[in-house]
Amino acid sequence: MALIVQKYGGTSVGSVDRIRNVAKRVAHFHRQGHRLVVVVSAMAGETNRLLGLARELAAQPDPRELDVVAATGEQVTIGLLTIALKELGLDAKSYTGAQVRILTDSAHTKARILDIDQAKLRGDLDAGRIVVVAGFQGIDAEGNVTTLGRGGSDTSGVALAAALGADECQIYTDVDGVYTADPRIVPEARRLDRITFEEMLELASQGSKVLQIRSVEFAGKYMVRLRVLSSFDEVGAQGPGTLITYEEDQAMEEAIISGIAFNRDEAKISVMGVPDRPGIAYAILGPIAEANIDVDMIVQNIGASGHTDFSFTVNRGEYRKALEVLEAQRGKQFEARELIGDHRIAKVSVVGIGMRSHVGLASRMFKTLADEGINIQMISTSEIKIAVVIDEKYLELAVRVLHKAFELEKDGSGATQV
Repeated sequence: MALIVQKYGGTSVGSVDRIRNVAKRVAHFHRQGHRLVVVVSAMAGETNRLLGLARELAAQPDPRELDVVAATGEQVTIGLLTIALKELGLDAKSYTGAQVRILTDSAHTKARILDIDQAKLRGDLDAGRIVVVAGFQGIDAEGNVTTLGRGGSDTSGVALAAALGADECQIYTDVDGVYTADPRIVPEARRLDRITFEEMLELASQGSKVLQIRSVEFAGKYMVRLRVLSSFDEVGAQGPGTLITYEEDQAMEEAIISGIAFNRDEAKISVMGVPDRPGIAYAILGPIAEANIDVDMIVQNIGASGHTDFSFTVNRGEYRKALEVLEAQRGKQFEARELIGDHRIAKVSVVGIGMRSHVGLASRMFKTLADEGINIQMISTSEIKIAVVIDEKYLELAVRVLHKAFELEKDGSGATQV
């Protein structure tokens, strides 16, 4: 039978009763003959609690020690789940990231996986044992505990699946798959049977919270078949979820548009009246990069007077820091008439691999928003995505009208030429 890596998030293991349910689900697959590696997150809210304790002691805790604290949340979960599995009469064994030897770099709180020692895991699997591994964590070359950053358990699950050559990596969460839009905003949103890595990566990067971006990147790089499933479906009556796979696995006549994503955590900064000269973009964004602030969308408007207006977006949590960095460099690295900031914006994106072969999608999107009186402030595109920045107060309206305009509530939505 198949080798399956299953990953359960914090809500799935958020209480003793939920851990028992996970154990029953794992037992169901094991009794079908599958070999199983189970990756778990900390119980819901536990990582925030642990980090909160550290920050009560220091405003900026040492990153190495912060990792030591944060990694304990998953250690509790692997022990509890293994106890629950043994109580069901199953042979199971738990491992921390260090015990497996998930080798990472030394970038504490945001480490990247370099290698995974498979020996212990393969030995247990060959012996018919269920392996339970702590997600979100690893160990560096010096033996220090490291963590992979927010959502890192997804990455742990995908990395283990890649290393072991698993047939499938199943991500269990509190939703039963990937939807065409957030059902809380669009009740008519439809669960997708399958979606490509490219589309899922765009959706994740544009604000969809179903999967962590790095895990999708990892899966695409190593061709790991991912499936998103609900841990709250009744054991034995599991729905099909959403399969995230290769483009060649898709049906020949798939939907043009797969989904609408949005992100409220955006802020826009405009540097007005800067000289239009070579190097001005670097003069503005260089200090932003040195401050470790990620920039998303960028627009430059060339004026007739030898000056330009330069706008870009950052995460809302880094908005104040970005403004401070620019104010400190204004008059040194660059001249500017003024700095204008807006932290009440949102980004809405339309995503689909059908954009490669169909025309008129951008105009349909822009007309739909214009008909509702929604002004577009910035535009960004890729082969399979169109993203716009709008006033935050219009976000939910924009998502609903775009979902309707592209007929995403229908199977095979948008599959006609436009």
